[in-house]
Amino acid sequence: MRLESNWVAYIKNKYKQGTRIKLVQMVQDPQPIEPNTLGIVDFVDDVGHIHMKWDNGRTLALIPNVDEFEVV
Repeated sequence: MRLESNWVAYIKNKYKQGTRIKLVQMVQDPQPIEPNTLGIVDFVDDVGHIHMKWDNGRTLALIPNVDEFEVV
């Protein structure tokens, strides 16, 4: 298994569907989600991006090691 595959498997295991997350900050997106917004994990894709259903109705994904967030 390649290193990238290990990373994605780790992310998929850690952030399962339904996990509640609070965004700290999202700096690289031109239309970021507001800090302190809550949401739930919808799924993790094959590159390790965490697709979210945010409480504000948006569906923007989180990128681990780029976006700051915490499990609540």
